[in-house]
Amino acid sequence: MLTHLDAQGRANMVDVTDKAITAREAAAEAWVRMRPETLRMIVDGEHPKGDVFAVARIAGIQAAKKTHELIPLCHPLLLTSIKVDLCARGEERVRIVARCKLAGQTGVEMEALTAASVAALTLYDMCKAVDRGMVIEALRLLEKSGGKSGYWEADA
Repeated sequence: MLTHLDAQGRANMVDVTDKAITAREAAAEAWVRMRPETLRMIVDGEHPKGDVFAVARIAGIQAAKKTHELIPLCHPLLLTSIKVDLCARGEERVRIVARCKLAGQTGVEMEALTAASVAALTLYDMCKAVDRGMVIEALRLLEKSGGKSGYWEADA
């Protein structure tokens, strides 16, 4: 059942009033593929715009807090933790993992996905002058816990 639709098929925000408050957590990832020299510049701290990973991390955190402003039917949430980690993998990829937590009545999957997405977009924005061919790929939910559906984990 699509819970964002009412009996007439119209979009609406899900009523979570009667849902139990539980600890909820979600993690999402995104990958950014780039030229090896671009990644070396980032990792070696030689990018002319400064610490690319730090700026992307902050952008991801800000985005998670504003998810309800970007995704029309998302509830505004009082997130208790947002972590965004960026890590060079191999010679040409960056893995971004965003993890969001709260004690609440609805899940935080969209916040984690939004954080990972915006961190990837920020990395692209900061590096596009040196590498317009970067590719943002494989955005996905890694895991979620809490609520009625309990724990879920993506296939490896």
